[in-house]
Amino acid sequence: MNTSQMGEQPDAKSFDSQLGATVESPEPSLVEKGATVAEPETKARRHISRSRSYFPPPAQAVQEEEDLPCEETYPEGGLAAYLVVLGSFAGMLACFGLMNTVGVFQAYLSRNQLASYSESEIGWIFSLYVFLSFFCGVQIGPVFDAQGPRWLILAGSICLIAGVMGVAESTKYYEFIITFSVLGGLGTSLIFTPAISAIGHWFRAKRGAATGLAATGGSVGGVIFPLMLQKLFINIGFAWATRIMGFIMLFLVILANLLIRSRLPPKPHGSVWPDFSIFGNRIFALTTASVFFIEWGLFIPISYITLYSIRYGIDEQFSYQIITILNAGSFFGRWTPGYFADRFGRFNTLVVTVLLCLVSVFAIWLPANGNVAATVVFSLIFGFASGSNISLAPVCVGQLCDTNEYGRWYATCYTVVSFSCLTGIPLAGQILSIDGGSYWGLIIFTGACYVAALFFCTMARVLVVGPGLTKIY
Repeated sequence: MNTSQMGEQPDAKSFDSQLGATVESPEPSLVEKGATVAEPETKARRHISRSRSYFPPPAQAVQEEEDLPCEETYPEGGLAAYLVVLGSFAGMLACFGLMNTVGVFQAYLSRNQLASYSESEIGWIFSLYVFLSFFCGVQIGPVFDAQGPRWLILAGSICLIAGVMGVAESTKYYEFIITFSVLGGLGTSLIFTPAISAIGHWFRAKRGAATGLAATGGSVGGVIFPLMLQKLFINIGFAWATRIMGFIMLFLVILANLLIRSRLPPKPHGSVWPDFSIFGNRIFALTTASVFFIEWGLFIPISYITLYSIRYGIDEQFSYQIITILNAGSFFGRWTPGYFADRFGRFNTLVVTVLLCLVSVFAIWLPANGNVAATVVFSLIFGFASGSNISLAPVCVGQLCDTNEYGRWYATCYTVVSFSCLTGIPLAGQILSIDGGSYWGLIIFTGACYVAALFFCTMARVLVVGPGLTKIY
């Protein structure tokens, strides 16, 4: 049999040139629309890298190729994507707005309904609330990956509104535990975990800015709710003031239910159970440790800055407004660093903002000694820097994994972090009691948390790109 009967065997150079035509970059229409490509390697290129055979692959190999994920494009904008951001903004305005108002509730309850309890005992109400807000994500994240956000956000909305309306009727310690801590914590977790995760389905290159924009909802709530409650507590009483806040939150969670949706298909054979083997990834383990200490320190100023101001003789009405100033700084801190993080590196930006938190605590708050101007400056700077911690930490976690596993990784991280939230507020209250009402020990503990956070996030960055200051990561 001669070569004319068999056909001419193509040479490798000719075949590669033909292959190059089949694995071009995404269609111009996608590029023009601003879409980004998550995985530049296509099926064809993966197949050739595994085998240079020019004969048809066996059936088993064909099946393996079909199982490989295709390259994924991200809209990076457009009406549908930004409606998801708006829904996440509304959801986080409700749940994180409540979280950023715990200082007002703690100050009011300690002087009224729960005046017979110590600061440490009252602190457990709010620390348990924050703990459940993060801890429950260990199950919620994987469920989001497998089922999507709809039923999670609906259940969270019911729990959150029921909790706030229950707080309005509460007068005893155990009632606040049930309504604020348990129902409020479950509702917050069921809303914010899918709200954060859904954004990752629509943005990749701009994920930091989009997540930061949605996270500003918590700061807006942290400005509106304390100012509103301060006036309404006096004018119409605790119960109706809290109910009005609940009705506002009801409108917000309705928006969240209507607008938040996922885009990518569920992960094939995805499990709804967490996977702690993720901690075998050293970068993830270091990142989680950093976020642990960030959250351990974060909620101490949020919870105690109002009581601190009253303790040092600042006008009581203005003392309630200090938390509003802190949250106003947080508004700019949640979005602006996210914008720069997409350009200069998410971990790089996180390191800078954690350092700024550390400096603000030791250089401004510690020597302030109740000085009004220094307390205001600290609140603005710490609010800005800590706000970026909140919005950047989820983006840094998302940088370490595939998008369809983001819910699982994010939830696994914050399940560990939740234990810092559980202990931080009551531990600070205990330090306050030991020091006889003086705040220097509480402030030093807060600063020490940020020292540890800075160490771990810097180590995570160095292990990937080295110590060079100009490298983007």
